[in-house]
Amino acid sequence: MLVWSNAGKLAARALLLACFGLVYAVPMGLMALASVAGEWNDVLPSKLTLAHYGHALAGEAAEQLRASVLTGACASLVALLLGTWAALALRGIVPRYRRLLDMLFFVPSAVPSVSVGLGLLVAFSRPPVLLNGTIWIVLIAHLVLVSAFTFGNVSAGLARITPDVEQVAESLGAQPFYRLRRVTLPLLMPYLIGAFSLSFALSMGELGATVMVYPPGWVTLPVGIFALTDRGAVFDAAALTIVLASMTLAVLFALSRVPNRVSSR
Repeated sequence: MLVWSNAGKLAARALLLACFGLVYAVPMGLMALASVAGEWNDVLPSKLTLAHYGHALAGEAAEQLRASVLTGACASLVALLLGTWAALALRGIVPRYRRLLDMLFFVPSAVPSVSVGLGLLVAFSRPPVLLNGTIWIVLIAHLVLVSAFTFGNVSAGLARITPDVEQVAESLGAQPFYRLRRVTLPLLMPYLIGAFSLSFALSMGELGATVMVYPPGWVTLPVGIFALTDRGAVFDAAALTIVLASMTLAVLFALSRVPNRVSSR
């Protein structure tokens, strides 16, 4: 509903800020307080300390952060390549069949991630393809869960590119691969970066499928946070959560600068 009066606009903004505070600011603020708390027996924590961050940046937690970043980067890169290839390949297909294939790409995102993990366990726990207990099954789980979002982002970008641009390049004698490399992909660059960023963020926070398939030597940070909270180490889990969010936001901020540089060129 559109709000025209000044009083109505102020009320709408106040409501929006209140909702934002309750949903985002308050939980993150409490998480930040818990990450530096030595004790919390009152309204506010006491005996503030940075020891929890020391635990989060060393030893087992550091290995978990490394596993999360590598898993997210590898799964997102492969998903970006496959999603881009699929989106480009489906451009010339009859719309009726393209809609069907589009729907198939989004099936993994429509089912619970726990179901994806269980399906991978059933599929890859016996020969001839035995991946249970390896890092490959974790990478496949993340790839399955994020591939739909990369495909959707790239498809949306392709829909915004007018055919005239590529037709002009073709009329000037540009071969298909040259058109793809010098015309289509540069125009798609913001969407490619957005697809990779979204996939990476989703992979960094993925828990449902990972907790079912991860091997002992490849524990991601969300699994480590879940294990800490299960043992009652809430303050250490809060510090790991802040580290996870900070790392994800830093990568997303760095990636957000790439389209601007490309467009400025």
